[in-house]
Amino acid sequence: MYKKFKLDRLIVGQTFLLLAISLGILFYFSHKVLLKEAMRDAELTLEATAQTIDNILMSVEQSTGNIYYDVLEHMDDPDRMYVYCRELVESNPNIVGCAIAFKPGYYPGKDLFMAYVHRRAFTNDIKSDLVTTNSFTERPYTEQFWFTAPMNDGWFGWTDPLKGDDTENEPLVNFCLPLNDKSGERVGVIAVDVSISKLSKILSAVKPSERGYSLLLAKSGSLIVHPDMDMLKSESILTKMVEGADHTYHDAIEAMLSGQSGMKKFNMNGESWSVFYKPFKRVEWEGRSDWQLDWSVGVVYPDSDIHRAHNQQLFLVVGIAVVGLLVFFLSCSWFIRRELKPLRLLTKTAQSISDGNYDDPLPAVSREDEIGQLQNRFRMMQKELEKQTAEFESQEQQLQAQSEQLRASYDRIEESDKMKTSFLHYITNQMALPAETIDRSVTTLCNNYQDLSKDEIDNQVDSIERKSEALVELLNHMAHFTDNETGKEDSHD
Repeated sequence: MYKKFKLDRLIVGQTFLLLAISLGILFYFSHKVLLKEAMRDAELTLEATAQTIDNILMSVEQSTGNIYYDVLEHMDDPDRMYVYCRELVESNPNIVGCAIAFKPGYYPGKDLFMAYVHRRAFTNDIKSDLVTTNSFTERPYTEQFWFTAPMNDGWFGWTDPLKGDDTENEPLVNFCLPLNDKSGERVGVIAVDVSISKLSKILSAVKPSERGYSLLLAKSGSLIVHPDMDMLKSESILTKMVEGADHTYHDAIEAMLSGQSGMKKFNMNGESWSVFYKPFKRVEWEGRSDWQLDWSVGVVYPDSDIHRAHNQQLFLVVGIAVVGLLVFFLSCSWFIRRELKPLRLLTKTAQSISDGNYDDPLPAVSREDEIGQLQNRFRMMQKELEKQTAEFESQEQQLQAQSEQLRASYDRIEESDKMKTSFLHYITNQMALPAETIDRSVTTLCNNYQDLSKDEIDNQVDSIERKSEALVELLNHMAHFTDNETGKEDSHD
C-alpha cells in the first residue's frame, strides 16, 4: 500500500511542508503583531480607566460648583447650609456626604458650626436614607485636614484618602473648596465626600479583564482604588505586604509613586503579572482649573489575561490552519490520486504485459496532457505488440507444422534406412552361400584340374553356373529394391 501511493504522498508531503513553513512564518509575525496589539489594548484600557475616574471626579467638581456661589450668597443663613448639603448629596450618586463648616465664632452665639449630610452607611444608592449631623468623627473638624488645609493656605482640590481616625470607618477622598466672605477673608470650607470603596466597586464592574483590576495611588502610597477592601483601609500599600508577592511587586509600586509612566512586571503566587501605569491627569476643560493631583493610575493584569484574547486568536488561527491543512492534505491526496490514476493503470498494464498478458485492455482517454499522451501512446504500443505477437504465433504454428512434417519424413527415412539395412543384410547373407560355393568350385578346378574327371569337372561347372544364376537373381532383386526406394524418395521430395 505504501509503495502504491508513494508518489502522491511525496507530492502532497512536499506541498504540505511548504504550506506549513509558510503558515509558521505567518504565525511568527502575527504573534508579534497580536502581542503588540495586546499591549496596545492594555494601554487603551489604562486610558479608559483614567478617563472613568476623572469623569467621576469631574461630576463631583461640577455638582459642587453648581451650589458653590449660592452658598457664598447665603452664608449668613446657617440653616440653609443643611439644605445645600442635602441637595448636593441627592444630586449626584457619586457623592456620599457633604460638609459645610465655618471657622470658630463665625455665627454669633456658636463657637463651632458644621452642617453635614451623608448617606446611611456611605452607600452610593441614590435612594438611601440621608443622615443629618453637625459633626464628623470624634475629633473637632478644626483639627481635620480637609478643613485646616483650605482654611490655612487657601488650598482647594482633592485630598489624599482619609482613613482610620480621620473617617467614620469608611475611607474617603474629599473635594474641598474654601469659602470667602465678601471681603475676601476665608471663613469656611465646603467638603464633598466620595467613598473610595464605592469608587473601587464602580471600576471593578468594568474591570479590564477576568482577573485584572484597576489601581489608583496617592503620592503617600495610600490606595484610592483597589478591589481588596482590606488594602483600601491600609495607610500605605507599602506597609501591607501582599501575600505571595516578591520584591518585584514593590519595585512596580515605587515606579508608580515616583510619577513614572510605563509597564512593570512582577511575580505573585508564582504567576507573572504586569502593571501598566502613568500619572493621573485631570482632563482640561473650559472653566475647569488646571491643577493636577499627585496620583498615579494603573491597570493590573495577570499575563495570561493580557494574552488571552491573543492566545484565543492564535489558537483559533492554529485550529483553522490545522483543519485547513488536513482538508488540503485530503483534497490533494484525492486530486493527485485521481490525476495519477492513469499512470497507475499504465504501471499495472506494463506489469501485466511483462508477465505475458498482452491482451489486457487499456481504455482510451480524452486528456491532452503528458499523462494522456503517454497513455494513448502506450495503447498504440500495446496494439503493435498484439499484432507482432499474433504474427509470431502464426509463424510459430507454421514452423511447428513444418517441424512435424520434417519429423514424419525423418521417421520414414529412418524406417527406410532400417529396411535397406535389413534387406542388404538379408541379401548379403543369401549371397554368402552361393559365393562360397562358387569359390570352392573355382578353387577345386584351379587346384585339381589335372586330376579331375570330365564328369567331376562338369559337375563343378554346373555348380558354378547354378550359384552364379542364384547370385544374379539376388542382384536383380537388390536392383529392383533400390529402384523402388529411389522412387519413394523422389515422390517424397
